[in-house]
Amino acid sequence: MMRALFSGVSGLKAHQTRMDVIGNNIANVNTVAYKSQSMTFSEVFYQTTQTATGPNATTGKGGTNAMQIGLGSSVGAISTAMTTEGATERTDNTTDLAITGSNAFFIVSNAGTTYFTRAGNFTKDESGALVTQSGANVMGWQIDATTGEVVKDKVSKLYLDSPEFRYTLPERTTGLTLTGNIDSSSTEDLAATLNFYDSLGSSYQATIVFHREGQTGNDVTYSIAGSTITKDGESTTLTIETSDSLVFNSVTGLSNEANSNITFTIGSDTANDPQLDSIGSVGDHTLTVDMSGIKMIKDNNSIKQTDGILDPVSGAYVGGGKAVGTMTSYGIDTTGRIVASYSNGDTQVIGQIAVTEFTNPAGLEKVGENLYSATLNSGEFDGIGKDISSTSGKIQSGVLEMSNVDLASEFTSMITTQRGYQANSRIITVSDTLLEELINLKR
Repeated sequence: MMRALFSGVSGLKAHQTRMDVIGNNIANVNTVAYKSQSMTFSEVFYQTTQTATGPNATTGKGGTNAMQIGLGSSVGAISTAMTTEGATERTDNTTDLAITGSNAFFIVSNAGTTYFTRAGNFTKDESGALVTQSGANVMGWQIDATTGEVVKDKVSKLYLDSPEFRYTLPERTTGLTLTGNIDSSSTEDLAATLNFYDSLGSSYQATIVFHREGQTGNDVTYSIAGSTITKDGESTTLTIETSDSLVFNSVTGLSNEANSNITFTIGSDTANDPQLDSIGSVGDHTLTVDMSGIKMIKDNNSIKQTDGILDPVSGAYVGGGKAVGTMTSYGIDTTGRIVASYSNGDTQVIGQIAVTEFTNPAGLEKVGENLYSATLNSGEFDGIGKDISSTSGKIQSGVLEMSNVDLASEFTSMITTQRGYQANSRIITVSDTLLEELINLKR
């Protein structure tokens, strides 16, 4: 009878634990990337009142089974549904990330300790580092400064906005090509403006004016931002090779193919020594721009033979150059690469988020704040990680993985747990009644 009392108590404890697990699941139904848990029961040990015996050939007596009395129930296991992926919720926040199609984990570091998480609700801290909501650093691979390629070695913390990636270097213009479409019957001048840059990223403008004059080629006028180009006080010469180009026949329209290519070479961009005026103040500087080798070559303009008209006028750039680029935004692609965009049109990869997989993800240990730590039964982390593209999944930006809690299942389990708890409490009350009857025998 006393055994029944203790069996009832053990049953109450086990069902209370199961209710705790269910309650935690329901409490985290909206927790990002939460993985639900389930509990199973296990028997406690048994008291054997009679051991089993085998058949006796001498006496002819058959065998008997053992007689055992159980001593209640206990918690058998609490398992986590690590391989069940939760639904995704769209947030449109660039740093909100979700791993889909894979059982991989993000790698984070907190105070030198490595953890793992499925919760991708990341943000940027004051230093520009990518961090979790609790401040743990998101880990990944850096960029080789020489090649610009991702170096997939030991993971380190990633930055979205670090000084080395805030700007991109300028590029000087190495060639400009002007293509266009000029109405052969038009008598109006046509101007086209081209922009180009020096090695420091300073911008300049070249204005090309087409002027019709008779049936021979049009004059081409060159100017920079409407000002005269001077070199040590003298005008620079613009040389145009016009032989066999832009020649029209009054009957057929086009006589020869007319191609024009203008090559700009900035030999120097320096200021002369400062001049002092009569009262000793510094006077104006004279900017010297050496435009060496300026010429027009019949090469890249095409005129339609049917109507004698050039293609629409526009500036095309061959090594067109660019100014200094300032980072304007960043994005994260499906492979975890962080791509920065700059004001001059440049884009570059500034890092890549690494992930890792475990032989037994259910063996990971929950440590709170949506983090897990590796255990002896989960498998080890090699310190390098994996490219998500080497797994079966991908990283989605602007979405979050939600919990995989199934409320219908949880409420069903809650009902059975409640009834189990009630039944075990009944064991105690009935056993108490029996003890009371036993005590009353003395009366």
